[in-house]
Amino acid sequence: MKNYIIQFRALNSIWYAVKINVGCILLSICILFGGCKKLIKVEGPHTSTNSINVYDSDVTAAAVLTGIYTSMVSDGLRSGGIASMTLFPALSSDELILFGGINASQKQYIPYFMNDLNNSNTTVNTGKFYSAIYVINSAIEGLNGSEKLTPSVKTQLLGEALFMRGFFYFYLVNLYGDVPLVLTTDYKSNSSMPASEKKIVYEQIIKDLKEARDFLSQQYLKNDGQTSYPLGQEERVRPTRWAAIALLARTYLYTENWQNAEEASTSLINHVSLFHLTMLENTFLKNNSESIWQLPQVNTTLISNTEEAYVFVLPSTGPSTGVFYPFYLNRRLVDSFEPNDLRKKIWLNSVSVGDIEYYYPFKYKVNEQNMPITEYNVVLRLGEQYLIRAEARIRNGKIQNGVSDLNLVRARATDQSPGSIKLPQLPENLSEENALKAVLHERQVELFMEWGHRWFDLKRMGYVNEIMTTVTKEKGGIWNSNWQLYPFFLDDLKYNSNLVQNAGY
Repeated sequence: MKNYIIQFRALNSIWYAVKINVGCILLSICILFGGCKKLIKVEGPHTSTNSINVYDSDVTAAAVLTGIYTSMVSDGLRSGGIASMTLFPALSSDELILFGGINASQKQYIPYFMNDLNNSNTTVNTGKFYSAIYVINSAIEGLNGSEKLTPSVKTQLLGEALFMRGFFYFYLVNLYGDVPLVLTTDYKSNSSMPASEKKIVYEQIIKDLKEARDFLSQQYLKNDGQTSYPLGQEERVRPTRWAAIALLARTYLYTENWQNAEEASTSLINHVSLFHLTMLENTFLKNNSESIWQLPQVNTTLISNTEEAYVFVLPSTGPSTGVFYPFYLNRRLVDSFEPNDLRKKIWLNSVSVGDIEYYYPFKYKVNEQNMPITEYNVVLRLGEQYLIRAEARIRNGKIQNGVSDLNLVRARATDQSPGSIKLPQLPENLSEENALKAVLHERQVELFMEWGHRWFDLKRMGYVNEIMTTVTKEKGGIWNSNWQLYPFFLDDLKYNSNLVQNAGY
């Protein structure tokens, strides 16, 4: 092991420059993530592997990209990294309640729940994101410089790396606003890089995703980067062209490019041989036909299929102020479901303690020991694409078509059994204002507790001040509009004099 060392040095504001021997990345992947049977099935190198030859082999090059996905999951839901996007933005918004509030024993959650962050109490921090981006940039440079990889493998892996860079920057720009746009492994220049305007970062995200779309396979590939699964037997755990298009559609929506958002989402919706809306109870099962990209659990110490089930599914005793089970759903979310909406019945569950009923997210259900693996974490899915297209159409003046998309999502949430009371379809003559309110509602009840959607929707659709003023007051605090952006950590500012703290901190 002494020949394979990763040295991480904190050199700047949000950038932990990494002196990396790429062979160490590969060896770490093989050792740390060997238990992930779906994401990695490659042998370690038989001889020493270094930055010169790691991209000379299809197997070792593919393993570097595989390691990025496994590290996303292994970082964990509560780490403050990219996998935490389902938890911390939910605490910041109106989705989750922290049991005990400011008296909870898990102090790292209190600043997010109370919307009382500062530059020294953050758990989510840019260092975790930029460490991953460094590895991605290193992979892009290594792949572009390689002349020995199978051309199709090289193209696929470049697509995966570009997609992942776009994915990480999408979350950075939505959490922090303007951020340094680091595109190389030159840590000396990166260490003093000022933040780029949000518009510039979005332009780079779109550029990366368009290149990724053109490079990535349309089929789900195995871990060799070139062999596809037979149709109907896919492991949907490696990014495809469709994952790039899905994130591109979302990015176009966020940047108000309505026409391109509609076109991108339509291309996914129309690809019926690979994607279609599932029954609600199947939406979070592994490899289901609605999923565009999923991540399987790599933490073998968990007793559940996913960390979401492990953290959020409450025991019969309800939530507690201790280490386990500190969260339950905000009543505002629970009450937002209309009568007869099956999503409340199938995707929520509750326990009663005394006279109080505590609801919790039940999209991921398996939290028992030694159960078969039936659920993967869903990162991108078709249900979101219908909602993207609905909003894009409405904002582009095609209100009737947009409402039709909303009604397709609502139809899936309607009990179709004879004699049941149906979830009503929305009228097609809604005004644009009411149609957009319907979009916000459908996104709230469809995408709750998934990868930060609600927090980002409140901000980008202009409802954050209205809703969070009330929500923060209910929590015992006072809302400040500046708090819709997270603060940079104190060390970020200390090591990079060119980085300016977000307003209000």
